Amino acid sequence: MLHLPARHARTADRLAETYRQLGLICPALTVSQVDRAPADGQDWIPADRLASAVDRLVDGESARIRARHGAAPRPHVAASRLLHHYLWTSSLLISGVWYLERRVPVLPARDLWIAAESGDFALRPGAWELGDEADVRDAVAAHVGPVLAAFQPYVRRGPRALWGMATDDLVSGIWYLGRMLDQEDRAVAVAGALVPADTPPWTGPAGFRRENGAWTRTRQGCCLYYAVDPANPCGTCPRRTAA
Repeated sequence: MLHLPARHARTADRLAETYRQLGLICPALTVSQVDRAPADGQDWIPADRLASAVDRLVDGESARIRARHGAAPRPHVAASRLLHHYLWTSSLLISGVWYLERRVPVLPARDLWIAAESGDFALRPGAWELGDEADVRDAVAAHVGPVLAAFQPYVRRGPRALWGMATDDLVSGIWYLGRMLDQEDRAVAVAGALVPADTPPWTGPAGFRRENGAWTRTRQGCCLYYAVDPANPCGTCPRRTAA
């Protein structure tokens, strides 16, 4: 168990409970909570060592895509799909807690692990602080900035395109959480305020609009899902708009 001073232990417990609630609300969030580095036999890679392990992570994603879709993806496609998965998950671990509690978790890279084989995550809860939209953006940017740099040679995109991916995943995590809570209108408003225009390095605005009575938006970047499942591109895929 965690051995922390009483005040810090209470804070960690409250944050852990909020993460538990977030996991129950969001079935797509594949994260377990731990109090130390996972040791279950999987190849768990701490986020602060991603740069030296991207090859292994991309190989794992390629194997999962091949198992699901029957064909091996090109390396940059597998890297893009894995980066999208990482950005969406890590962003929601911060923004989701803030959406529920208006507190911003501290998420050091050393306290988040990803398993190369499964793509699952493990998290060691720490501290959180009251914060506003700018605090959320700063916290997410601090965590994902080094991740984008580590993946850039593999996904073959420039910095602006990568921050466009990060913006999309920050926005879509909040949107997904709102839908799961039957609060889509609120989530769209929150995401719009969280990612307005002119907040570099974020490439906002969130850009929601109504189409046929439903909320939608067009991604600023591409997660390359169409490259592994051409018949079912994402509903927010830029290629749909182009078509």
